[in-house]
Amino acid sequence: MGFLKDQYKDKAWQHERTGMVEEQLKARGIFDPNVLAAMETVPRELFVPEEYRGSAYKDGPLPIGDGQTISQPYMVALMTQCLALTGTERVLEIGTGSGYQMAVLLNITPRVYSIERLPGLTQRARENLTSLGQGFLHIRVGDGTCGWPDEAPFDGIIVTAGAREIPAALREQLTDGGRLVIPVGPRYSQTLYRVTRRGNRYNEEEFTTCVFVPLIGQYGWKDDNQS
Repeated sequence: MGFLKDQYKDKAWQHERTGMVEEQLKARGIFDPNVLAAMETVPRELFVPEEYRGSAYKDGPLPIGDGQTISQPYMVALMTQCLALTGTERVLEIGTGSGYQMAVLLNITPRVYSIERLPGLTQRARENLTSLGQGFLHIRVGDGTCGWPDEAPFDGIIVTAGAREIPAALREQLTDGGRLVIPVGPRYSQTLYRVTRRGNRYNEEEFTTCVFVPLIGQYGWKDDNQS
């Protein structure tokens, strides 16, 4: 499914990506072939600031500016695997960040929508993704806690920030059988959940503890920078 331009394939960073997949992902139980292929394809080094590129494939998150981070490769892979994508789904991402998670998703399914609350990050994500050959992008600036009602429902929703609780608006924008993957808990420590919709019922599964930047918005945390 990938969309990368040829000049980004099989270059000097490929051995780093392959090592990441073998040592950080497969060794920890990431098994979905679509996820593994996407993680081995997308050039993570292009989604981090230049001063951090030497650490692009280290086992941890990295700063991307505006107080935000690009998630640990394992967490990106785990959350994507929890969506159980086959390549035909419509997916909503809350928190575009640098665009890396969206690039991974786009290498599995072409119908990905993403919301980012910070305009500067939104613009950089567009530039990053466009540089790799991706054409039209469904990215907008907005409050991700409200979802994207005009494009709902979604087969998968992935939230890349820590929520106080699961926003009802996101659950309601799932298709029947759709999956929401979201970290939930206190501001500095969360548990990763997968919520699967079955009609008007929602089945919740817990996966692992994690730490994400806070999910800011109407149905999330308050922005500390707001007066």
